Amino acid sequence: MIELRHLKTLAALRDTGSLVEAAERVYLTQSALSHQIKDLEERLNCSLFIRKTKPICFTSAGQRLLTLADEVLPMMRNAERDVARLADGEAGRLNMSIECHSCFQWLMPTIDHFRENWPEVEMDLAGGFNFSPLPVLARGELDLVITSDPQPINGICYEPLFAYEMLLAMAKNHPLARKNHIEPHDLEDQTLICYPVDRNRLDVFTKFLDPADTEPAEVRTAELTVMMLQLVASGRGLSALPNWALTEYLERDYVVARPLGSKGLWSTLYAALREDQRDAEFMRDFIATARETCFQSLSGIRASAR
Repeated sequence: MIELRHLKTLAALRDTGSLVEAAERVYLTQSALSHQIKDLEERLNCSLFIRKTKPICFTSAGQRLLTLADEVLPMMRNAERDVARLADGEAGRLNMSIECHSCFQWLMPTIDHFRENWPEVEMDLAGGFNFSPLPVLARGELDLVITSDPQPINGICYEPLFAYEMLLAMAKNHPLARKNHIEPHDLEDQTLICYPVDRNRLDVFTKFLDPADTEPAEVRTAELTVMMLQLVASGRGLSALPNWALTEYLERDYVVARPLGSKGLWSTLYAALREDQRDAEFMRDFIATARETCFQSLSGIRASAR
């Protein structure tokens, strides 16, 4: 009567607090998700959550099914992983590089969890500041690249991890903090603090400033997110960063942030890999683990269409 898909749907609904975002998480339309929940409630002859509450409030029956989901879903994942290891063996190599320079917040827990389940897979990690890793991936010297800038390279495929919004961080007393959102011309007399990479790999240029043919007054670089935000907080400039990378600093009232453009600037983070490794079980499990870790640990992200 209760199916695995029902548990996944209820868990997504709890984690996101929204029918729209839960539907995105489990790759259903909102209508299909609502129909699935209604069908389950009819089978069980009880309501699972209270409608029109925010955040969503589950009934006692709904809470019981969530407890079941927390028990069963990890067991299913472990069983699938064990079967894959028995079928295809455990050995492999996963050399990766990161173009998303604030990704360590969730990537390190992902790697730790992955190592526990795939101890025979050789892993290595390289930074992406001083070279373009996607051509290196195509040559076979890397196995996976975390990037927000997919390029059409023969033999390379991209698995979306999540969508996120870029925000402009600024000191609390900055004049632009009085605006609801930032327009490109607002940066013409400002110092923009960025990671030390080519501007064609930074969304604030390629998706915001360049289309408006606008330049900041000055560009300054810093390698670490915390360094960038120290400069921002002290009034040395502004920085465009992912919303989830700013969560801690916004909660501490260290800086303020505003959307880029009236509709916001959204990007997608991908795991890039070679086509010949796409179906390797350890690779599929790493991507699944990365997605799970992201949604457990990051705020303000969305599922991205595959």
